[in-house]
Parts: sequence; structure tokens; C-alpha cells
Amino acid sequence: MESAVASKLDDLQQRIGYRFGDTGLLREALTHRSYLNETGDLSLKDYNRLEFLGDAVIDLQVTLRLLERFPTSREGDLSRMRAALVDEEALAALARDLDLGDHLLLGKGEERSGGREKRSILADAYEALVGATFLDGGMEAAAKLIDAQMSPLIDDPALPQKGTDFKTLFQESAQSRWGVTPRYALKETSGPDHLRTFCVQAFVEDRLLAEGCGRSRKEAEQAAARAALEQLKESDGA
Repeated sequence: MESAVASKLDDLQQRIGYRFGDTGLLREALTHRSYLNETGDLSLKDYNRLEFLGDAVIDLQVTLRLLERFPTSREGDLSRMRAALVDEEALAALARDLDLGDHLLLGKGEERSGGREKRSILADAYEALVGATFLDGGMEAAAKLIDAQMSPLIDDPALPQKGTDFKTLFQESAQSRWGVTPRYALKETSGPDHLRTFCVQAFVEDRLLAEGCGRSRKEAEQAAARAALEQLKESDGA
């Protein structure tokens, strides 16, 4: 068992390009509370405290990079872009890029329920990994890990648009035009639990304006609002 764990720790260190001085921190970052609940091993800790730290470190580093990349952007736009980069879905995707799920220590029950692919667990584990790296190697090591994955996302020309709050813009437009607030209705969901797709319809009163899909209901509502705004723009130009 221990040799298998050591092998996985070594593999992950190669993936992230950082060698831990204290591999106990790395092991802690990969330990889900369900594993401790089942093993009763009091010598181990779960990743909750490291997750808390990693969340703050990621926010700081992403904020610094956004300030560098978008020197003229306003606070609200920067906040929305940061939110798009560090939400649960985005961090889970970064964890999947590292095959982090395969390296987690999970209890048997969590394992059977698909814990290695659960978005919430993957996002938390990624934050814990960053927190562990920060404690072991300081901000320089943590920043290198974050930048390696985040830089292409920050340089993506579509990022400013991803940071746009289309729901707010659509609400303002609908209230200005018709004096009403749009509403959203879930049309359907599809796919397995860990890769669920949500499709949502945007209405003004009883009028269906647009539909949108995404990996979460929140993302689908944003997509529907964006499509509705495009519809309004086209009708205005007609």
C-alpha cells in the first residue's frame, strides 16, 4: 500500500514539475476526509486546511496576472474574469489536466460513488495542492504551478467576454424595454453525474427568447442570457 502511494506521489510531482521537501504535505493535499473516516489513521490529516490556504493563494496569483494582462480594465471586469478562472468548474478542469483524481486517497464509499470525478472534490484537491506547494516552496513555487496552467487561460482572447455578466446585462435590457425581469427555466439535463450538461431557456414573461447550455445551471443561464442579447441586437439592426 505504502509503495503504491509513494509511486503516485512521485508521479504527481513529475506532472507538476515540483519536488516536495516534505512529501507529507503532498500526501495531506491528496487525502479526502472519507479516507480518514474509514481508516481511522490519526497520523494523517485531510486536505481541508490546505484547501483553505490554496484558495487564497490562487486568488492572489490570478489577480496579479490579470492586472498585468489587462492594465486598463476596471475592477468589476477584473473581478468577473477572476471568478470565471477560479470557479469550481474551472479548478476541476485544471485538476483533471493533472490527473489529480487518480492520485487522491478516498474512502471506499466515496470511491464507489465516483469521487475521483466529482467536480467539487477535484476543485478542492487542486486548491489543497496549491496550498501544500506554497507551504513547502513558498509563493515562487506556488506561482509557478498556477501560471503553468492559468497563463494560457488568461491569454485567451475570449477571457474578457467570459468575465461578462450576461444575466445582468440581459436583465437591464429587458427592464428597459418591457419593464419586466427575465426568468430562466431548466429545459433538460444530460450526461453522467460528473459530466452533466444543463440546458436552460430564457423567457421574458411567456415569450421564449433564447436557450443556452453549460456544465452547470449557472453557466447555462449565462449562455442563454448571452444568446438572448444577441437576438435583441439582431432585431434592433433589422
